[in-house]
This record gives sequence, structure tokens and C-alpha cells, in this order.
Amino acid sequence: MVFENKPKFVTFDMNGTLIHFRINEVIRRVLGDRLPAEIADEFLRTGNQFRFDETTGDWKPFHQIVARSLERTMRWFGLEYRDGDAQAVYEEIPTFTPYPGVTAALRRLAEEYPLVIVTNTDDVHAPSLVENLQAPFEVVITSEQMGVYKPRLQAFEYALDKLGVTPDEIVWVSASPKYDLRSATNLGIRNKVYMDRGFEHDEHWLGYERITDIADLPVLFGLPRP
Repeated sequence: MVFENKPKFVTFDMNGTLIHFRINEVIRRVLGDRLPAEIADEFLRTGNQFRFDETTGDWKPFHQIVARSLERTMRWFGLEYRDGDAQAVYEEIPTFTPYPGVTAALRRLAEEYPLVIVTNTDDVHAPSLVENLQAPFEVVITSEQMGVYKPRLQAFEYALDKLGVTPDEIVWVSASPKYDLRSATNLGIRNKVYMDRGFEHDEHWLGYERITDIADLPVLFGLPRP
């Protein structure tokens, strides 16, 4: 095992780390011809930043995060926003499924460690997405329960308090330095795993273990690959 002490919990980000969060594909489909092909990639990159920006203020329901960020992005690019656009995107989120290999890796890890999800998903969608993972989780903590979104430090404080652990008693696994691993580092969580999905840059100075195949996750804990 690469970690000094056996952790009490292994804590996961869900969307983008375990669940293939295909929101950009859905946005493309919902907007259709209103999103010109020549600006689509830049539009979606900018939309991701607006969505991040919406999470850094006071808590609001996730459907409002989707709506506000999409509306801001469309206005930024001078495109027509319609009230039904965001709702159509939001309603598809519970259908998102895991990346390949995720369920097997989680089940292997769960044989030895309690698994936890800390997610920016709301209470409406979290049960469906967790069910889609088909793996046992001891605790699921949503943004709605925390009253904030990651990367706010309050989200990590809430999770540690809820689990009754200190920062050195958990391992935090995420595909996002931006939403998770920077904040975890700032609160003294030393044991971290970066599941590199290719949509953020490697920030190795944060001191995490980096993997590119979820099947390697149990190996970090001294378990065989699933």
C-alpha cells in the first residue's frame, strides 16, 4: 500500500471521476443548429468555466447552476437562450453511466475499505447516479446536504465532520484538481489520488498519486487488480 496508514474511508468525487459526466454532449444535442460548429469547442470550454464560477458562491439548486451557467455562456457568445434549454440538459443527468472498469474497481476496493461519495450532485439526481455505479457506498454526501459546492472549503469541512475523521484518516479520489484536490490539499488531506481523465492538467505539486486506469486504484491499496 502506498499510503502510510490504513485509511478509515476512501472518498470519491462522483461526476467526471466515476460517472462519465457527458453534459457537453447533451448541451450540443439540445442546442442543435443554434450552436455553430465553428465555435462549439470554445463555447463548451467557456461553459465549463461559468459552471465552475456558479459553484463558488452561495448554494443554489443544481438545476439553477446548469441554467445560470448555460444562460451566461450563450449570452457571452451572442446566442439565443431559451428557458427550456437548461431543463432539458438537467433532466438527462441521471441517465449518465460509469466509465468502463469503475464498478469492478469499486467493488474490489469495498472488500477492504468503506467507500464514500462527496458530490456536487443534488439530492434529486444522486440516488440514480449512485445506483448506476452498482457498487456499495457507506455514505453519500451531496451538495444539498453540505449547503455549498466543491471547491468551497466548507464542503470538505462538512465531509470530514460527517465522517468523524481527521484529514490524515481518509484518501480522497478525484479526476479534478480544480474542484477537489486543491481544496483537499489546502485542508491538509495528504492522501489523494488523481484519476486523470484527460480534461484537466496534472498538478503534481499537490502531492497526489496519479493513475490513468481505474483498475490501478485497488493496487495503490495493496489489493489485486479487478
